[in-house]
Amino acid sequence: MFENLLGKLRKDIGIDLGTANTLVYVKGRGIIINESSVVAVNTKTEQILAVGNEAKEMLGKTPPHIVTTRPLINGIISDFEVTEKMLKYFIDKVYEDSMNFMTRPRVVVGAPLEITEVELKAINDAAINAGAREVIVVQEPMAAAIGARMPIREPVGNFIVEIGGGTAEIAVISLGGIVTWRSIPVAGDELNRNIIQYARDKFNLLLGEKQAEEIKIKIGSAIELKESMHFPMRGRDLVSGLPKEIMIDDSQVREAITKSLRTIIENIKGTLEITPPELVADIHERGIVLSGGGALLRGFNQLISRAIEIPVRIADDPLTSVVRGTGLLLDDLELLNEISIKTDQNKRSS
Repeated sequence: MFENLLGKLRKDIGIDLGTANTLVYVKGRGIIINESSVVAVNTKTEQILAVGNEAKEMLGKTPPHIVTTRPLINGIISDFEVTEKMLKYFIDKVYEDSMNFMTRPRVVVGAPLEITEVELKAINDAAINAGAREVIVVQEPMAAAIGARMPIREPVGNFIVEIGGGTAEIAVISLGGIVTWRSIPVAGDELNRNIIQYARDKFNLLLGEKQAEEIKIKIGSAIELKESMHFPMRGRDLVSGLPKEIMIDDSQVREAITKSLRTIIENIKGTLEITPPELVADIHERGIVLSGGGALLRGFNQLISRAIEIPVRIADDPLTSVVRGTGLLLDDLELLNEISIKTDQNKRSS
């Protein structure tokens, strides 16, 4: 009876701990948090000043003693203490209106395919220290495929390409397991860096990260558009040191990001080349599913389809595929146990 009461009080949660954004799904409520994976820290006092979207608004605008940092690189924890504090902030936010004295949650977290034992332990420890009772880690493309409602348990080839901020996770799934895969550090953040480099090389213009991301979202595309799009690129002139604005169009953004898009496509091809022929036949018929923020780049699904001659569709609400997958796994503990990355250190010791 006491266990049943605890179960009702506890809010088990799924987390997409991304390089760019962190999303939190609460069992019975759905996605309640979707914020930037950014933390603002006062280096004089070590105090956390802001987390999430509020911290992102501070990027590039802080005095020297305030640092805005993204504690994950390519989906992996690069700053353990800051990640722990960020997770605690989000978990506390889930519990702010509830009795939380004995309701530590089970937490399901998505992780990149190439995660090491050390990196896995870092995720586990950060979540436990942030308040989790138990941490279960699943591979991001598996969670994305579940969130996209792909029939991963069936004996058919399910091809998912999850393009986040730090990595592109490419996987073929069948019978509840990943058959072939690739994980590359070329994704949304790399496209932003491409745009920053293009502005520097072509116009002697220094762009900020937020400005580059805005350009990508506003006029970025993978294929030629029917109608040209334009957007002002604002930064600092590297020659004069003064503010400068240049109007650019979608073709220039494509020029900036084409090499990175080709890299993703080549790795999709490479994954197909090592996939068993029976599964390739399924994929040719069923197509490829794109998820993650990179799926929203205009025409990228069409560019991939032209290159590999296989249909490519975008998952419904691709930004939330991974976290929705973790949420669905909270309701299917048998499947969760089957696909989780096993570790001996996934529970709170006390």
